[in-house]
Amino acid sequence: MSRYASVYPLVTARAVARTFTYEVPDEARVGDVVEVLFGNARRRGVVTEVGVAPPEGVDAAAIERVAESVPPALVELALWIADYYGSTPARALSLVAPSHPKRRGERRTVGGALAAEPAPTRLSPAQEVALARIETLLDGGGGNVLLHGATGSGKTEVYIRACEAALARGRGAIVLVPEIALTPQALGRFRERFGDRVAVLHSALSEAERRDERERIASGEAPIVVGARSAVFAPVPSLGIVCVDEEHDASYKQESDPRYDARTVAAKRAALEGAVAVFGSATPRPETWQPLERIELGGRLAAPLPSVRVVDLRREAGYPLSAPLLRELGGLVERDGKGILLLNRRGVAPAVHCRACGATRRCPNCDVALTLHGDGALHCHHCGRSEQMGETCPACGSTEVARIGAGTQKLERELAKHVPELEVIRLDADVDDVHEPLERFAHARRAVLVGTQMVAKGHHFSGVELAAVVDADTGLSLPDFRAEERTFQLLTQLAGRSGRDAPGRVLVQTFQPDARAIAYAARHDVAGFLTEELDRRRALGYPPFTHLVRIVVSGPDQGDTLRALEELKAGLPGVELLGPAPLLRLRGRRRAQLVAKTAHARALASRAAALLAAAAPAMRRAGLSAVVDVDPQTL
Repeated sequence: MSRYASVYPLVTARAVARTFTYEVPDEARVGDVVEVLFGNARRRGVVTEVGVAPPEGVDAAAIERVAESVPPALVELALWIADYYGSTPARALSLVAPSHPKRRGERRTVGGALAAEPAPTRLSPAQEVALARIETLLDGGGGNVLLHGATGSGKTEVYIRACEAALARGRGAIVLVPEIALTPQALGRFRERFGDRVAVLHSALSEAERRDERERIASGEAPIVVGARSAVFAPVPSLGIVCVDEEHDASYKQESDPRYDARTVAAKRAALEGAVAVFGSATPRPETWQPLERIELGGRLAAPLPSVRVVDLRREAGYPLSAPLLRELGGLVERDGKGILLLNRRGVAPAVHCRACGATRRCPNCDVALTLHGDGALHCHHCGRSEQMGETCPACGSTEVARIGAGTQKLERELAKHVPELEVIRLDADVDDVHEPLERFAHARRAVLVGTQMVAKGHHFSGVELAAVVDADTGLSLPDFRAEERTFQLLTQLAGRSGRDAPGRVLVQTFQPDARAIAYAARHDVAGFLTEELDRRRALGYPPFTHLVRIVVSGPDQGDTLRALEELKAGLPGVELLGPAPLLRLRGRRRAQLVAKTAHARALASRAAALLAAAAPAMRRAGLSAVVDVDPQTL
């Protein structure tokens, strides 16, 4: 007797977001990745159910072959992602069953081989308590905890010991970091302890390398996986621990469909597999601080937190380098010290403005100002367009063209002029290889690392005695309810780079010295900031007390985008909806959004996805595209 299975072909169109029935061999299982004939083409598909009834009135085609398999728990996770994030099952299943080329030649371990167990350091009492609680949860069917402690309080060692505990019980582990290229120390620590039992997954790997690592993971050869957000889908056979390091970082949110949040997915996967999810940060999100059991590690293990000085730029001249900052930099020269300077804007000047007619040079494809870079050209940081600046205003011909503000490239030049004795090393998105400046800074004698928020992410450099924020106001003015939270996190995280092995100092330049985020960061008062922030969010109905669901439609005509969202809005009665409202143009396309506040994000996203699937043919004819974004990180 023939056997039949439900298969999701991995095609992205919403119009065919359903299973199809195929004839399969007796050994077929849920999670098999198969090749099928779909329409007139061969496609990959994933078996989601076996033993189904044959289709009525037609002969079911047979699968062509079984290419590989993924754990059934990952199939269940993918279908949940599709539903929760308003995507299609095919797009979500592609996350757990990515396509890889056939391997050629000998398989190799990414990152090279290392022998395993320098002897681990002795745990502090707080670390012992944390590990004991994680082990209790591991033996009791799983759970979620927040591991909170200052930078340098020993969170990484707790992750390592938790992974050891999972291995001792015959289970595997996943360790997520926000951006693996910017956190080489974390990977190094795990490789030192576990050697070749560590696999690495991140977007910089080639397709062949990614396939090799997935095979090592699936076979049990590499039961510990370290990687960026997509590593949450690693095919670990028996998952015991998921550690999410720097859980506050917005990089865990995927910005293409399906727009999953790796932190939410980690908690869901842990629940499906009876594992423990450990979320760690010195500056947790309100969404984590409020609901989760909290394990406190306290302050630093090796040194006190650095002192913080706030410099009021309303009373100081010389922006971007105030007199107090120049004095601190001079001290680095005298002591052969190191410093880190953060300015969260790239380029030479964030905007170019004509004093005669008032025009600002803007991107013709995006509704944003062009940024002047060191190459003398104006660049759009959204679509990548560049054009020459010229000596006159293209609108009126005036030569009264002013450069407004400062970016990292201008700061780099100012430092070279004022403190030439310091080696100036820049790290931002315009740097081709982020490893090179990090290596230079690590081995420099007296130097300053200048950059955007990249410089605040998880680095541990010896000899850093100064951390300075050149303009703490950059993020406070953004029209986003998370603006204060992100400013607080950035300032606190940057402060954590200073004084790891000697007394450190932090200098914060601002035009708003009394701003809440700055005042709490200056006191290293994480609990105080989060308590007040939660009170504010409760009053305004923002996360974690509700969910936001954002639906964005883009197309060639603004009227069409707004009409599509009005029709969608009519199909979502009984929901608190804001909009539709126009958004800034991006890459030549007009955009509009509809935002919902709801306690039932999954139900709303699923309903929105169904409405968009029904409207797909008409939207395609109008050149419109739509995305559903649950728990968006920006509005």
